[in-house]
Amino acid sequence: MTENTQPPATGPHSAPADLPTQYTPADVEGKLYERWVERGYFEADEKSEKEPYAIVIPPPNVTGSLHLGHAFEHTLIDALTRRKRMQGYETLWQPGMDHAGIATQNRVERELAKEGVSRHDLGREAFVERVWRWKAESGGTISGQMRRLGDGVAWSRERFTMDEGLSRAVNTIFKRLHDDGLIYRAERIINWCPRCLTAISDIEVEYQDDDGELVSIRYGDGEDSLVVATTRAETMLGDTAVAVHPDDERYRHLVGRQIDLPLTDRSIPVVADAHVDPEFGTGAVKVTPAHDPNDFEIGRRHGLPQLTVMDEHAVITAPGPFQGLDRLEARSAVVGALREEGRIVAEKRPYQHSVGHCSRCHTTVEPRLSMQWWVRVAPLAKAAGDAVRDGRVAIHPKEMSSRYFEWVDNLHDWCISRQLWWGHRIPVWYGPDGEVRCVGPDEEPPTGPGWTQDTDVLDTWFSSGLWPFSTLGWPERTASVAKFYPNSVLVTGYDILFFWVARMMMFGLYAMDGVPPFHTIALHGMVRDQFGKKMSKSFGNAVDPLDWMDAYGSDAVRFTLARGANPGVDVPIGEDWVQASRNFANKIWNATRFALLNGATVEGPLPAAEELSATDRWVLSRLNSVVAEADAYYDDYQFAKLSDALFHFAWDEVFDWYVELSKTTFAAGGRPAEVSRRVLGEVLDVTLRLLHPLIPFVTEELWTTLTGGESVVVADWPTDSGFRDAAAERELDAVRQLVTEVRRFRADQGLQPGQRVPATLDLGETGLAAHEPAVRALLRLEPAGDAFSATATLPVAGAVVALDLSGAIDFAAERKRLTKDLAAAEKELAQTTAKLGNEAFLAKAPDHVVAKIRTRREAAEADIARITEQLAKLPA
Repeated sequence: MTENTQPPATGPHSAPADLPTQYTPADVEGKLYERWVERGYFEADEKSEKEPYAIVIPPPNVTGSLHLGHAFEHTLIDALTRRKRMQGYETLWQPGMDHAGIATQNRVERELAKEGVSRHDLGREAFVERVWRWKAESGGTISGQMRRLGDGVAWSRERFTMDEGLSRAVNTIFKRLHDDGLIYRAERIINWCPRCLTAISDIEVEYQDDDGELVSIRYGDGEDSLVVATTRAETMLGDTAVAVHPDDERYRHLVGRQIDLPLTDRSIPVVADAHVDPEFGTGAVKVTPAHDPNDFEIGRRHGLPQLTVMDEHAVITAPGPFQGLDRLEARSAVVGALREEGRIVAEKRPYQHSVGHCSRCHTTVEPRLSMQWWVRVAPLAKAAGDAVRDGRVAIHPKEMSSRYFEWVDNLHDWCISRQLWWGHRIPVWYGPDGEVRCVGPDEEPPTGPGWTQDTDVLDTWFSSGLWPFSTLGWPERTASVAKFYPNSVLVTGYDILFFWVARMMMFGLYAMDGVPPFHTIALHGMVRDQFGKKMSKSFGNAVDPLDWMDAYGSDAVRFTLARGANPGVDVPIGEDWVQASRNFANKIWNATRFALLNGATVEGPLPAAEELSATDRWVLSRLNSVVAEADAYYDDYQFAKLSDALFHFAWDEVFDWYVELSKTTFAAGGRPAEVSRRVLGEVLDVTLRLLHPLIPFVTEELWTTLTGGESVVVADWPTDSGFRDAAAERELDAVRQLVTEVRRFRADQGLQPGQRVPATLDLGETGLAAHEPAVRALLRLEPAGDAFSATATLPVAGAVVALDLSGAIDFAAERKRLTKDLAAAEKELAQTTAKLGNEAFLAKAPDHVVAKIRTRREAAEADIARITEQLAKLPA
């Protein structure tokens, strides 16, 4: 716990003249954010001597807008950065956007289609110019939305993956990888999207179970025939072999022989390959090396021809009756032709099987033999795995490490070329005599007749993989690189652990001399609806966070998201939870306004311990414990536990108890009131600072009003002073228990909260005598008069409260309630006694379980005695 080290600009505000009676987020949030930006609070100084703390934003697509997943992730990153700024670090939250190759090109092509033109009508140069114009006019919507959310990013450092500096970084690392033999060009099977007309990487393929058909086809005739099963009959036009397992006795006589391929004038060999599973299906598989990755490898091992029978639109090109048909049309036509020839042995429809789809347009992906550029990932992936295994990089939560290793340890070479026009063009030129030249950023490309640049662009993840250092000015060894690389932590979703995180690890270690791009990878889950279902426009459950911000304020949205953020776990969220967070912001506002009305202050040091009441000592003790808890939860990325701890401390302990208990002190006046006003000011000051990273707007407005300080954004983060008072905590726990139990009793009797009843308080040896005025005030208990006659007695926390409810209670209802409670207590006693009398149970149950049941039996016995006594005291 620290005192406010900023001297008040004009002295603390002792009255809430600047605070409206109600908190209206729209009146506060915009002006505060612009003030923060104008004052440069979020900017980072690479010349600072402060310890650095750097986080990059997972760059959102330039085509996008802020969805709830963005809001969730940004809330966590902003909270971490704001806290570190308050702790005195030189913080950098690096903003920027990704050029999103396929998504952006598709977006602009759709706009062109409305005008009746295509990109081919424009030509490459004019099309790219059109995309840049679209980016300037329509891209970056998300930047304004980030301001709405309160993102404390260094706007002067905003970067774009296609800007000049980052493009230079891309060109530099491509050249280095190429010269080191880690980038090469080869013809291989790739995932091809016939809609986007480009290769896509394995991690951009989404698999789902589709209903298809499984047909079994007889190849050859008589004893020389084989039956193969396939879900893609149209690809048989490109078969160049049938494969069987070398040890399969059924087909050993056929290995090495030729067999007729139906519907064609070709014969193909039967080959033996260990890849074939003899237990699956017939044990024989068709081999189409140009249209299946497994078949491609079989083809390589056996030197089989690679026949491409589809073009880039997935239209059949093989000569014959199926030429010109779409793949799905051809599938039906091929099966029909085979059926006419009597070649279909079996058909199964529907046949559900896993099918790959383009993650961008959801078109079924077509495996296709194609000449592409590849990254040889084996040494890069090994380095990425080693950096986590040897502790240089920690993955949080730890259990996510296995998923990371599963990926990097089995990573295939990465296809990085894309058949697009928007993106970083591959810096390779081809000469008229077959020359191939890779050109670095400081080299002149070859000129002269016949020299042409490769037409493909790089995978978007290639450039975003450089993000932690390219955004700092690399390949130059800038002051920003020296100060802020490696980043302190990466906060991102587990869903892009493979897309982005592994890429950054590989490139960072390679380009930065073995230094990983961050010390910690903190993984979070996905935001889902309140029923745990994935949010999607197609499901009708997607939420625009701006709608919730408009209705409840940005702080409410942020706090709701943070409160659901358990590491690596998906986050369910519903609108009623946002409403509850809005209520929390209102509670903070109203409580602070009340405190100011009653003279709460931060002026001067805290009073000496001997001047503090037990209530004061209790709240200060709890305050320091919560400061320590908050630090521990932040350091462990436990945002849900952090939010809950702060919520319950602020609402339950400060607002519902300390503020209420202090009202009698304030009313009495004198030195005790002055002490409590200073304690209340301290507690609010620290609590608002603790809450600020999560809910920045309402805390800024209240903190500056309370303290007169410049801004809570640059205030000191609270520290635990070590002050604890266990005795005061026990004493106040007893007071709270007493008040809670009597309030529950009053509610059970149907008494109105403000209804006053006569009562006596026998505090005995509890040591609670000093709290009697506050307890009576909280419970609306009047002193017992001459006509007092106790109709109900409640023994609580060592005290006895006797109430005269003769004019305020329905005794029949009270007898009914107590009788019901007595029955429950007797049932509990019977159950626990039976268990404790069961020798078999006692022999097997752990000691702590037996002890717990004994405690329950003792509690039941006490309840029976208490309730029986209360029933006896009720009038007949």
